[in-house]
Amino acid sequence: MITGGTSGIGEVAAVALAGQGARIVLIARDPLRANATLMKLPGDWHKAYIADLSRLSEMKRVSDSIAAEEPGIDVLINNAGALFNKRQVTQDGLERTFATNHMAYFVVTNMLLPKMKAGSRIVSTASDAHQGNTLDFADLQSEKRYSGFSVYGKSKLANILFNRALAHRLEGTGITANCLHPGFVATRFGDESGGLFQTIIKLGKPVAALSPEEGAKTIIYLASSPAVEGRSGGYYIKDKLAVPTRQAQSDADAQRLWDVSAGIAHVG
Repeated sequence: MITGGTSGIGEVAAVALAGQGARIVLIARDPLRANATLMKLPGDWHKAYIADLSRLSEMKRVSDSIAAEEPGIDVLINNAGALFNKRQVTQDGLERTFATNHMAYFVVTNMLLPKMKAGSRIVSTASDAHQGNTLDFADLQSEKRYSGFSVYGKSKLANILFNRALAHRLEGTGITANCLHPGFVATRFGDESGGLFQTIIKLGKPVAALSPEEGAKTIIYLASSPAVEGRSGGYYIKDKLAVPTRQAQSDADAQRLWDVSAGIAHVG
């Protein structure tokens, strides 16, 4: 199952894993893009569920639907994400980056864990953009100060901390959780962020960005390679275990973020 699987590295991963024989289940916001991706997948047994993963009610609704309709999940890939140049607030009163990039991972994963068993894998797309950031637990919704890329970086730090806490909770179950940095990839990401960052991204992609095929390699590796079977709690770059920042290795922050997130979503 893949979130953010209708474009960029998520779609490349979906096509590659389907080519290995996997049945793909997408969570997508846009029905047209979802259908276009399904048409690229070999076989006719794949399925898309439509939801806006910036809204708690939608995260829960789509997770309930998948839990009711799907027999089980072997691999859950949390990949949906966005960056917004200007601060936006969701219907739930959450800053939209935090909601989309972190809370969707947290809610969907927790609600679908009962559909997973020993040997199942959870793969979450984080980023080296977490470097230089810390979480301000007194201002997780970035009300005091907002900078699009900084808030994005904090959401990626949240992804690594979430993965850390999740892996700890999964000890002894046989279910593994790992996260990754895909690199700076030439995808749709950032195209609608607005402002200076959108301009920088647009200019930088042709010069420095990886292809989506290159960027998706570590997702595919963590989802399917026998080499990582049984390994959990890692942060990977180019198929290799890497070391995130000191802030991303804080068990205290990982636990605190988990508790705050569970209080917001009333799951976990």
